[in-house]
Amino acid sequence: MTDSPHSPEPHPRDIAAPESAPSGDYDEAGVPTFEHVRDKIEGRFATAIGGTELAEESEAGRSIAQQQADRDAAARERIEQIRRSMRGEQ
Repeated sequence: MTDSPHSPEPHPRDIAAPESAPSGDYDEAGVPTFEHVRDKIEGRFATAIGGTELAEESEAGRSIAQQQADRDAAARERIEQIRRSMRGEQ
């Protein structure tokens, strides 16, 4: 250890040791393995995709999608109307 006040190193008793042996998804230091982290991310992603698909398949989800499509069509028509008026067309 150095006596420099700018980079103090932790004393061994300051580091918390895991109280029990880590499971197969963690290494000896208690850090999750790459496979464990990847599996958790893939699980959360699959849950999010599934929730989105279920929401889109419901009546309310279809209604919202139709409302969005109607707004998009109205917006495209309004933009085209503005462009025609700027070109001097009616």
